[in-house]
Formats: sequence, structure tokens, C-alpha cells
Amino acid sequence: MKLYRFLSEDDTSAFCHKVTDALNKGWELYGGPTQTFDPVKGIMRCGQSVVKDVEGTYTPDTKLGDH
Repeated sequence: MKLYRFLSEDDTSAFCHKVTDALNKGWELYGGPTQTFDPVKGIMRCGQSVVKDVEGTYTPDTKLGDH
């Protein structure tokens, strides 16, 4: 099955670490990163889609972060 996740975080090194962790767990980048301004917090936020092929059958109970 193919899994999809959208990772997001404030525009700090925490975002880069989150994406790096996913890449090291076998996830692959899907498309380019996004960035938007959060007016409530007054900061930029980043996002990146990632995908991964794994064994099994998808259900809504699938824990994406466990893969």
C-alpha cells in the first residue's frame, strides 16, 4: 500500500528535523515544500508531503507515524 503524510511545523530547525526523520525511516518527498504565514502566532509555517510504499492493506486506523 502507498501511505501519504503531510508534515508541518513552525519554520525552525524542528521542521527540518521532522522531515529528515521521515526520510531516514524510508519516506520519500512528494512535491515541493510549502510555506505560509500564521497570523495568529505571527510566524512562518512550513509543510512537506511525503509518501511511502509498505506491505499491508490500508484502513483508516493505520498509524502513519508507525511506518
